Amino acid sequence: MNMIRAFESSDMDEVLDIWLQASIRAHSFVDKEFWASQAGAMRDKYIPASETYVFIQNKVIKGFFSLYGDFLAAMFVAPQDQGQGIGRQLMDKAKSLRKNLYLTVYRENQKSLKFYRKNGFIPVREQADQHTGQLEILLEYSS
Repeated sequence: MNMIRAFESSDMDEVLDIWLQASIRAHSFVDKEFWASQAGAMRDKYIPASETYVFIQNKVIKGFFSLYGDFLAAMFVAPQDQGQGIGRQLMDKAKSLRKNLYLTVYRENQKSLKFYRKNGFIPVREQADQHTGQLEILLEYSS
């Protein structure tokens, strides 16, 4: 059985594991040590400050997203579970919660960029990510 529900503190380890695995896989152009160095901030700062939802299949978390205001701060699906429609279901849930959504995606991350554009996001501008120096694209969705 599949369901999307609000994040609970007991979900933290699974969510962080998905975030780290998927970040390293999607961002081969960023040193993987960078992502590992951010895990503490994700655990202690970013996830607690966000409105987070998890996708559960057979009692296992397969993906999640985090909203910070109207900003889609994170959307990740476990690498082994990608391509099964989980991201689409998470995106539909996020869209149901906000009239407008914004997010940034690295320009080199063409797979994610294609996913967001397919889901109705339009590019607004390019900018340099303050943490990595990589070019990222700010995208916007309006319902």
